[in-house]
Amino acid sequence: MSTEQAIRERLASLSPLSLELVDEAHEHVGHGATGGHYQLTIVSEAFRGKPPLARHRLVYEALGDLMSRQIHALKIEAFAPEQF
Repeated sequence: MSTEQAIRERLASLSPLSLELVDEAHEHVGHGATGGHYQLTIVSEAFRGKPPLARHRLVYEALGDLMSRQIHALKIEAFAPEQF
């Protein structure tokens, strides 16, 4: 399973209404980091009433060990449905 597939599978636990995942590895070639670089835009009821930091924590919890192994950098934009 690819890293992108694993990310999508794990984020399914947040029941996203919308999920856009962009691989930005091509922008970071040659800087020596291992793991992928991704940009995530996710919309979920799970984020309703939560500040940005709490939303990011939910994403990190869902991704678990992928953050320490396959993902080097992750830009997160997390929205409640009414914000998107």
